[in-house]
Amino acid sequence: MIEGLETRGASDLRQVVRWLTTGEGLAAVRRQELDTATPAVQTRGASTVPLDRIRGQELAKRALAVAAAGGHGMLFMGPPGTGKSLLARALAPLLPPLTLDERIEITCIRSLRERREPGLVSTRPFRAPHHTATSAGLIGGGTPPGPGEVTLAHGGVLFLDELPEFRREVLEALRLPLETGRVLLARAGRRVELPASFQLVCAMNPCPCGFRGHPGVTCTCTPHDIRRYRKRISGPLLDRIDLRLEIGPPSVAQLESRAPPELSFAAVTAAIGRARDRAHERQGTRRNGALEPDELDRHAPLDAEGRRILERAASRHGLSARGVQSVRRVARTLADLEGEAQAAHRHVAEALALRGELP
Repeated sequence: MIEGLETRGASDLRQVVRWLTTGEGLAAVRRQELDTATPAVQTRGASTVPLDRIRGQELAKRALAVAAAGGHGMLFMGPPGTGKSLLARALAPLLPPLTLDERIEITCIRSLRERREPGLVSTRPFRAPHHTATSAGLIGGGTPPGPGEVTLAHGGVLFLDELPEFRREVLEALRLPLETGRVLLARAGRRVELPASFQLVCAMNPCPCGFRGHPGVTCTCTPHDIRRYRKRISGPLLDRIDLRLEIGPPSVAQLESRAPPELSFAAVTAAIGRARDRAHERQGTRRNGALEPDELDRHAPLDAEGRRILERAASRHGLSARGVQSVRRVARTLADLEGEAQAAHRHVAEALALRGELP
């Protein structure tokens, strides 16, 4: 499939020796033509679901579109059975189709750990490790050093369900890959650097029993239980997640509704594609979710009212510098989804709401 290579196939080494000595016996394999101008179609893997199958949860669907358009991390918090895992599995099909270079890179990564079908992969990875995963399993390790889940999720989605149940040191190891998109493994005198640019999606219950905020089930947790449960996730890690939503159970009417969704899967993916195109024209391959402070000043300036709203929210909620930048990144993505050249105050207000903060 790779341009510029001549490939010949042999069934045993005798044929190879004959070809090397006489130039005969090995027919050239016809290269499979790839349309490099048109990216590979993003098909739906067995572990993902189309957005059309999810009923209710309109705000969460909006957040999924924002995450796909800007490359933002997400956290869903809600009682059991509200659709957190289903929503997480709907993100990968919303991401843009793989380019040829991405297909080659992801195929190379996958071949390090897994047996696979011949040819290049055509779908973005979706990895969902169990909460008993070790640091080596998540980040990588072993002898010789091998890729972990963050590398196997490169170019796709890493889903951590039951987030507080992961061991704290395992979660803390995610902080550097989330910042740099790379993993450096040092084992027994060997150093290996692996790619780990993924979108993080997490899900958790609001409390140990799981029913805090449920309209029909009474929570049995004490305030101390809830604080201790949520403190399993450190502030620095939580600060690196741009979109944080509390969701409730959908109503019976929503679950039984057969009405078509307000926005079809095709319409949502088209809007996401246009937003990504605007960002690419403005700032190249840099996704909104990865913009640095100086890049935000150039590409995501706020109007006067937007700055006032952000300053008031930062003072009220004690937003860190990273938190302020996170809000600006999400506001930039919201403006791109609406085709606006500048992030306005309404985009800042919505970005704060999607972060779980009141303007």
